[in-house]
Amino acid sequence: MNTLQIETIVRQALMEDLGHGRDVTSELLIPAEANAKALLRARAPGVVAGLIVGLSAFTLTDPDFEITLHANDGQAVEAGQDIAEIEGPARPLLTAERTALNFIQQMSGVATLTAKYVEQVKGTDAKITCTRKTIPNLRTLQKYAVRYGGGHNHRSGLDDMILIKDNHIVVAGGVKQALAQVKKASHSLKIEIEVDTIKQLEEVLKAGGADVVMLDNFKLADLKKAVDLAKGKIVTEASGGVTLETVRAIAETGVDYISVGALTHSAPALDLGLDIDI
Repeated sequence: MNTLQIETIVRQALMEDLGHGRDVTSELLIPAEANAKALLRARAPGVVAGLIVGLSAFTLTDPDFEITLHANDGQAVEAGQDIAEIEGPARPLLTAERTALNFIQQMSGVATLTAKYVEQVKGTDAKITCTRKTIPNLRTLQKYAVRYGGGHNHRSGLDDMILIKDNHIVVAGGVKQALAQVKKASHSLKIEIEVDTIKQLEEVLKAGGADVVMLDNFKLADLKKAVDLAKGKIVTEASGGVTLETVRAIAETGVDYISVGALTHSAPALDLGLDIDI
């Protein structure tokens, strides 16, 4: 992520919270000249991510903040562990508090869930990857969090690789026709194609031209057959209904990648607190 991306996203979030531009509660209760110090602390164990994003809510609200980090993105923390100390003008601190927490809690939740999946496949060659099933306008942040949880990123959008899904195949008239069309039109982008059966996989291998095959919702026995058939010929990716309970067995089939939509669409926020320490 670059600073312009971060600033744009965080400014929009702050304006959403400010509504007409005022934090009426803080203005009514807190003297303009008051300063305060707050501690960002973990209330549950997890993996931290998004500090650069969330903490920028304070400095964008007022430049006169001093921030001290006690943990870094990608670091595992325990309940009760200090993550950061924020000191500066009290009104802006309270104004930015919720926006900062929303970003860091959500991104840390993604990193924490990703780390659990990565731990489950430890010792295999499988890599855990996210999908495009992200919160609209927050994909960059969520994919960043996946990386800091030890996972990998799939394509970021529709423009950075060719992914021929089942509906594309139907409209194109079949596997062979779909691959022929994209090979004719593009020579620089990677090509991935989704298949639902061993028969379709055989068609892909016969047609050639694809770099990756997505084995979608295969039963475990069929997945193992598909991986053995594709070995040394094409990169394999398993997808569809992957859970923490099933991911180990999927990895042990020898598949190269396992894509998990839950990393971004279902990760619970990590419980963090921001408490004033006067």
